[in-house]
Amino acid sequence: MLRLLLLTLFALSAYAAQPFKIAVIGLTHGHVAGFFNMALKRDDIEITGIAETDRTLFDKYAKLHHLKPELYYSSAEEMLAHTSPQGVVGYTNTFEHLHAVEACAKAHVDIMMEKPLAVSYRAALAMAEAARAGKIHVLVNYETTWYASNALVRDLVDKGRLGEIRKVVVRDGHQGPREIDVQPEFFAWLSDPKLNGAGALYDFGCYGADLMTWLMHGQRPTTVTAVTQRIKPEIYTNVDDEANVVLTYPHAVAILEPSWNWPYSIKDMQVFGRTASVITVLRDRVIVHREAQDNTEQEAPKLAAPVDDPLRYFASVVRGETDERGSLSALDTNLVVAEILDAARQSAHAGKTVTLPLNGQ
Repeated sequence: MLRLLLLTLFALSAYAAQPFKIAVIGLTHGHVAGFFNMALKRDDIEITGIAETDRTLFDKYAKLHHLKPELYYSSAEEMLAHTSPQGVVGYTNTFEHLHAVEACAKAHVDIMMEKPLAVSYRAALAMAEAARAGKIHVLVNYETTWYASNALVRDLVDKGRLGEIRKVVVRDGHQGPREIDVQPEFFAWLSDPKLNGAGALYDFGCYGADLMTWLMHGQRPTTVTAVTQRIKPEIYTNVDDEANVVLTYPHAVAILEPSWNWPYSIKDMQVFGRTASVITVLRDRVIVHREAQDNTEQEAPKLAAPVDDPLRYFASVVRGETDERGSLSALDTNLVVAEILDAARQSAHAGKTVTLPLNGQ
């Protein structure tokens, strides 16, 4: 028995030591550049194939990152049929996430995509159904998932150090996609309401919805009220560039401030409890307020593997080492995020508060 256990542990260790084989679906999401910069320098990651309908776009990245031409496939289905990835990372526009999940579900391959999950709650539910049928993991990658400061906030909340949550304010965004000079293919779909779901509302509202849902342990809000604006219509003709969203809960409220009009890039969060509050300072620090003049700034503990890195985390989930349920990346969390964003879009369009749950239509 002991011999069998040792052999099993040895086999699992050897398996984990092998490079994690990843395939890529889509190259139109600008964050793919960061993926290549990260993955191609690591010996624990192996790229097995890249699916992109636009061969010119593939050739651009192939030249920049010295990718082999044989990695190219014109469709997700073709790539999945001819390669054997352990997981897929998605860098399409948000509208195409559904097709990517359905393709992966049919091939029984897990997928992690860039935020947000979907352009609508209905599409999100369809992804969940495909994931169940294919018995696959569907994860959503947010930059803020890997912030030690956010992890410390959650720890303070869960340990009751702030008292019960009363108000959360989350600010996310930058000067605007055009203003920071994103790739042309990225800008094209970010400014398209069909492909992006909205403008800044979806692009950056998802961060606050994700963090709040996580802090509330998956609880959906009772109501969603949103106001969107187009402050720069000469640039963003068809989508909002400014949004303010209020989420109400039985004993708490969240205010989300996604914008393409900040004077600089911003991702911060303020959590006010019944007895204290905490403000995140970039990735690694927080300021805790217990009374008006009692402020303590502290460094957040470094995140431990595998929750310190998106690809390491994805590999751990795929290998059955980590249970992602309830996490910032998890499908269950992001179904609530999709519902919040859809309700916010409906609220802004109708000019009235939307009550949850939505009916998924």
